[in-house]
Amino acid sequence: MRKTASITLLLLVVLLVVGAAATTLDEVRKRGTLRCGVSTGLAGFSKPDAKGRWTGLDVDVCRAVAAAVLGDAERVQFVPLTRRERFTRLQAGEVDLLARNTAWTLTRDSSLGLNFTHTTFFDALHFLVTKKLGVRSAGELDGSTVCLQPDDPDSRLVADFFARNRMHYRVVSVDSLQQAVSGFEGGRCDVLPCFLSALPGLRARLTRPAEAVTLPEIVARAPLGPVVRQGDDGWFNIVRWTIFAMIDAEELGVRSGNVDEMLDSPNPAIRRLLGLEGIRGVGLGLADDWARRVIRQVGNYGEVFARNLGSGSSLKMQRGLNALWNSGGIQYAPPFR
Repeated sequence: MRKTASITLLLLVVLLVVGAAATTLDEVRKRGTLRCGVSTGLAGFSKPDAKGRWTGLDVDVCRAVAAAVLGDAERVQFVPLTRRERFTRLQAGEVDLLARNTAWTLTRDSSLGLNFTHTTFFDALHFLVTKKLGVRSAGELDGSTVCLQPDDPDSRLVADFFARNRMHYRVVSVDSLQQAVSGFEGGRCDVLPCFLSALPGLRARLTRPAEAVTLPEIVARAPLGPVVRQGDDGWFNIVRWTIFAMIDAEELGVRSGNVDEMLDSPNPAIRRLLGLEGIRGVGLGLADDWARRVIRQVGNYGEVFARNLGSGSSLKMQRGLNALWNSGGIQYAPPFR
């Protein structure tokens, strides 16, 4: 009798856990639309084009999740969020997923009730200087002036860089990015910090972009990726493995244009990715062809990067660390088995 009661209690616990894990998935399916928090406008990541259609790497991640869950990459409601409101809106359940060039840190991962799924863009902070300053390395910036906004989170990163290199600097306080650009070009400050993800937009603001030099040293790293609420492991796994599917597809040579041809592939890894063998979609609560839909409708990671940031975009950004592990980068997905 006691054994039966224990088994019954265990089953109830399992059912409760499974029910909680499926909550976001159930809500998205019932609503028929994925609500995705994005930036208010960052070229290459999330920004409306001339026709009002959202484009960018983060946007494509949202569309990929919609394809996996709802079967249609277009069933996404994009919710533009400022830096100040992005976490609270996700915590409040107003969006199902945050894909807004957000850096993964210990504080955010451990104190906000949120989970980072996987890094979709390995970002890096660099220093911009003018050619006339005659500096070729960040190690030569001792005694320089740096334009910074008082509430800019980059301020801590800049301070850390100068401290560990035992150099001094002086902050020139500015109220906005445009004021920082004006101060930089007007000679009020020697240095303008900028992440690679924001560099194209920053250069577009400069009146003389050819006079600005990006120093080679990485001042700080910033792994950017989608964020979900804690306590919903099922949804966390869906978002994470959707990203993994795109990365794995690139490594296996599966693209939006050949995914249907690959159904006849004898390669076991490809057959598992496309839901023809192995666990298929049951572990995620999705249809067996969920990854197939992601790749067909959105593309693999390489296609998404090229279209939004790389050779197929106006930004012409190099892959760098965002290349696959076997192509000189560190982007990597666990195996589909």
